[in-house]
Amino acid sequence: MTQVHRVVVLGGGFGGVEVARRLLRAARGGGSAELEVHLVNRENYLVFQPMLPEVVSGGVGLADTISPLRRLLPGVKLYVREVQAVDLDRRTVTCAPGFEPKPLVLPFDHLVVALGNVTDFRGMTGLAEHALPFKTLGDALALRNHAIHALEEAAASPPGELRSQLLAFVVAGGGFSGVEAIAELHDFVRRALRSYPGIARDECRFVLLHARERILPEMDESLALYAQSLLQRRGVELLLGARLQAATRDHAILADGTRIPTRTLVATVPSHPNPVVESLPLAKQGGRILVDATLRAQGHDRVWALGDCALVPMPTRPGAEPSFAPPTAQHAIREGRLLADNLLAVLSGKPPRAFAFTGLGTMASLGHRKGVARVLGLRLSGFAAWWAWRTVYLMKLPGIDRKIRVGFAWALDLFFPPDLVQLRVGRSSGVDHEHFEPGQIVFEQGDVGDRLYIIVKGTADVVRARDGEGEELLATLGKGQYFGELALLQRTTRSATVRCREAMDVISVEKGDFLALLENLPEMLGDVEERLASYRQQPDPPA
Repeated sequence: MTQVHRVVVLGGGFGGVEVARRLLRAARGGGSAELEVHLVNRENYLVFQPMLPEVVSGGVGLADTISPLRRLLPGVKLYVREVQAVDLDRRTVTCAPGFEPKPLVLPFDHLVVALGNVTDFRGMTGLAEHALPFKTLGDALALRNHAIHALEEAAASPPGELRSQLLAFVVAGGGFSGVEAIAELHDFVRRALRSYPGIARDECRFVLLHARERILPEMDESLALYAQSLLQRRGVELLLGARLQAATRDHAILADGTRIPTRTLVATVPSHPNPVVESLPLAKQGGRILVDATLRAQGHDRVWALGDCALVPMPTRPGAEPSFAPPTAQHAIREGRLLADNLLAVLSGKPPRAFAFTGLGTMASLGHRKGVARVLGLRLSGFAAWWAWRTVYLMKLPGIDRKIRVGFAWALDLFFPPDLVQLRVGRSSGVDHEHFEPGQIVFEQGDVGDRLYIIVKGTADVVRARDGEGEELLATLGKGQYFGELALLQRTTRSATVRCREAMDVISVEKGDFLALLENLPEMLGDVEERLASYRQQPDPPA
């Protein structure tokens, strides 16, 4: 009886999909090895990452950047689950439960790790609470919705601090993602202003932060400097040598203490290894799995890795410093093809080949029909580079239907303004985490009561303004204490101001959820009623 080899692929990005597709093709072709291909991914679609910035500007439709995995990989057993754990000794993958509270356990003969990286703001104060990541399709949609919301609020706000914050758009990270994000965001806002006659163009501020001395470090210096000059001529401020360190709801805080007032902070850095990759007992460097030139994990004959989560050695001249494949789509696709071929070779008793792809070039779109590119050694800039960028990526889109849709979307985008539709795909209320810096106001006396705040770390002062007499300190609150419930229960405005005293992290609960908690937690309701009664006995109760 012929042995069936079960290959489990973790991750549905460019690399993982290419591995599964090539293995499936070999299985259908009647190769010497019987294969069963399984793929685990948290979504049931492949995202065409290079076009995510155009989702923000509306250059392409939301669905035009994705391709259903079941259509791309007919015959592959797909599991739309989160990967929870991998046991290399028992050769099993444990996936998160679905509707039923039972995990899914998949045995494997060969494991392919293509999980990529994840956005992780650990160690960066306030970013998890207040910065917008830019890595997934959901992130791109959230940024577009947020930008439209900021414009709507700015149009309804009088000139002042809040309006300036709403019209300031800050992107941290000067690599491909950050440069393309700020370029598309700039184009989108500028074109959208036609629908907001009350907002002047010079009220809008666009800032790109980058820790190095020039943006696009992956490209030739001349092209990077062209991109810098072009963005600056359009009005984008470039803060080079500037590292983002922290964030609050209305400021981006740099390592040198500079504070940039903004309500829109996009962080394209940092990327960290997927937690599953971190947990694997494999040799790693910088969080990435060390593989040999054939893409096998060092010390494990049945484990393979590729893409962003692997450190893939590149061919180098004798005596030269070792180099590794960059985390780009073109390299991931070639790695996927070679990995599949090598896995099949090993199963057939043939020697595997070494990875030898050095890259075709790099490209970046700068918005407004401009770009930079180096393709097969040829340097392009301006309109020619932008045209090359669109042509190459249009050809690489999987599926003729996607190519037609995107082609039409791009053609229409040349003549019509963007649609200012804010898609609310999530809950409009709930529990949030927020960070406040010393001196920052949580809410002011007279504000409408909308949320309850629970202090996780730090302290806050409760103060009340006296007519012509400054302000009076009513209380200082610390860890474990909460505030803001009085206005929620009495349905009144805030009777005092709460100001951060020491750097503070809080959990904020929306009014509706807070009231629902009170209805279902009698002990908490009793405690709150006691506090409310004590407040009423005071001549000047706090907020």
